Amino acid sequence: MDSLAVCRRLRHAAIASLAFAASITSATSAALAQAGGDIPRDTVRQAPSRDTAARLATVVVTGTEARPAVGHLPAVHGGIIYGGQKTELITLDSLRLNRVQDVMRQVLGRIPGANISETESSGFPSNGIGFRGLDPTQSIEINTRQNGVNIAADLYGYPETYYTPPMEAVDHIEVVRGASALQFGPQFGGMINYVMKSGAPDTPPTFTAQETGGSFGTFNSFTSLGGGRGPWTYYGFLQYRTEQGWRANSDFNQMSAYGNVGYRVSDGLSLRLEYSLFRNRIHMPGGLSDAQFGSDARQSFRARNWLASPWNIVALHVENRFSPEVTLFATASVMRSQRYLVWRNEDGGPQASDSIDPATGDFVPREVERERFTNVTTEARLQVEHRLFGRAQTLATGARLFSGTLGRQDGGPGSTGSDFDMGLYGGGYENDLTFGTRNAALFAQDLIHLTDRWSLTPGVRYEILYSTARGHEDTNTVHQPAKTRSYPLFGVGSEYLITRSTSLYANITQAYRPITYDFLTPFASASRIDPHMKDASGYTADLGWRGDMGPALHFDVGVFYLWYDNRIGVVTRTDANGQPFTEVTNVARSIHKGVESYVQLNPLALLGRDASPLGHLELFDSFAYVDARYAAGPFAGHEVEAAPPIINRVGLTYGIGGLATTVQLSHTARSYADANNTVASDDAAVGLVPAFDVLDWSGAVPIGERYRVELGVNNVTNARYFTKRTAEYPGPGIIPGMGRSVYVTVGATVR
Repeated sequence: MDSLAVCRRLRHAAIASLAFAASITSATSAALAQAGGDIPRDTVRQAPSRDTAARLATVVVTGTEARPAVGHLPAVHGGIIYGGQKTELITLDSLRLNRVQDVMRQVLGRIPGANISETESSGFPSNGIGFRGLDPTQSIEINTRQNGVNIAADLYGYPETYYTPPMEAVDHIEVVRGASALQFGPQFGGMINYVMKSGAPDTPPTFTAQETGGSFGTFNSFTSLGGGRGPWTYYGFLQYRTEQGWRANSDFNQMSAYGNVGYRVSDGLSLRLEYSLFRNRIHMPGGLSDAQFGSDARQSFRARNWLASPWNIVALHVENRFSPEVTLFATASVMRSQRYLVWRNEDGGPQASDSIDPATGDFVPREVERERFTNVTTEARLQVEHRLFGRAQTLATGARLFSGTLGRQDGGPGSTGSDFDMGLYGGGYENDLTFGTRNAALFAQDLIHLTDRWSLTPGVRYEILYSTARGHEDTNTVHQPAKTRSYPLFGVGSEYLITRSTSLYANITQAYRPITYDFLTPFASASRIDPHMKDASGYTADLGWRGDMGPALHFDVGVFYLWYDNRIGVVTRTDANGQPFTEVTNVARSIHKGVESYVQLNPLALLGRDASPLGHLELFDSFAYVDARYAAGPFAGHEVEAAPPIINRVGLTYGIGGLATTVQLSHTARSYADANNTVASDDAAVGLVPAFDVLDWSGAVPIGERYRVELGVNNVTNARYFTKRTAEYPGPGIIPGMGRSVYVTVGATVR
């Protein structure tokens, strides 16, 4: 049976199951867990009487009490089942951190094992994120979303994240580990979703403005407006940010803008239209060799490297409640974005100087490279409340359709100048390729309450992927035949409510990472590419205990196991002339296992009401131990690259009245840059990434009801460290982390 026939059968089966479920439903959705992610109270859900059910008038409640900063997602929300999964919910307004500069080790500091690739100050528009020993570069192993919409360059062919919304505009962050493969996509690393702020119904306009100044020419301006009237709600922001940079040749400027308008058509139907815009220009200082980093981490030997990555995303969200038991959640989005750069390329490594040609007296010509992304995605989810075994249950099912085109041009002869000049001088692009990716997916999960305390969540996802390639490489015409593959993914989760506020959870889910044509022709890389790479596949499993023990203790402690077959990585080889080179290939199977623990203690809460005059004291520890090693092949027993065994972040927050301050210490153990576990090499792209510790401090002071001052110091001890070695841009070589910097923000809110 061909793939399309299978797809049609699954679609018909899904529709039939929905019709059957709808015909027997008699229960409404249970209330979601309270804000802040406490254990869901929907273990027992009773169906309302159809004779007495009535819609009450809308009531808007406004309060000033802060929401819990850290929790987990409710069992069911927005057509998505989270029961039995490893999830985190970070409420940013309840944290004291540097949101202006998007310091991700602070933003995600309370998520155990969040491995941050800190490259934003050296040429990447945003820092990368990885979990459980997976590659953090540009978050390639994670399904990255904003308001549920994919924001990476290309869903499969180029899953790198170049746009991240400014944290000043983000309300909360949702993180789901590997078990997200069934409802969001086949990624091993899970899903991260940045949920933007929005206007509240029937509220007057709220205007926010804040201006920030800081070290190394930092200036940030952020303004927003939100509110609602009648059936309408609205929210929008405009941000402008510029820095001269900690390193030489690392100046940049960027502008972000966002707007959404919501309209409640009826009690059951609501629409929301949103648009995200991102513009930037980045001066890239290049990478360093080990000797250069050791002598002065702030130096730069590249003054003519520039990059820009304009991003545009339009999305329409529809929520339609057909009945108290059946609700449709649908999203359609279009992304049109680019990435382009002009630079003295990576050939020769960081030791190759950006030299002047003695024959002409000019700099050597640079190289011009461009990529264009056009993606259209439609994702629909149907949430159906039904009864089984005499209990209320929830079925979540749906489909995704994706169509993406990636245009790649590189090897263009650039200018001999130093400005941001994308013109071609003396010819066309050496390589000019267009890749097409089409994807269809069906998925279904059912949250089944077996008892008052125990629930089971089986699920399935079926993916169909179709990819094409055409164009030319040098003088060769490329016209690859279409490549089609299809694969099912299965998983099951379970949760047991020990008390009303603590539970055990477990899950096991299959994952997959397909190789498409564009992966075999990388952009701006000095590594060789194995043309015979295979798709990677495997599974992830979790077992954990989470919840609250009174107001004084919140915790989530668990273990995980990740099986990753045909893992793609970097190896060091030697050519026929005895020269070393790096190659991207299927290294071997890797096994990742470890412990993830988050513990938050509020000692003053033990004193009850008597503690209120003393303020609020919070201690937290976010710890992860990861043993990620190759289990087969020539590197059996070696550690997986970019997989530090220990990531530990500890902190203290104290607040009294409107005053608040937080201190956080981040420790990251050493790791390797290649599967050979090279400790030292003449090639700065491979070698040891030493352990490091970074201390951050931030605070806030209110001035009346409308104004506030925020201030802080990043990297208080001015530690010299780096998180990444690379054979491609923005290197090659070592990409240093930033030294000590100070910032001050003055803000106002007017209602």
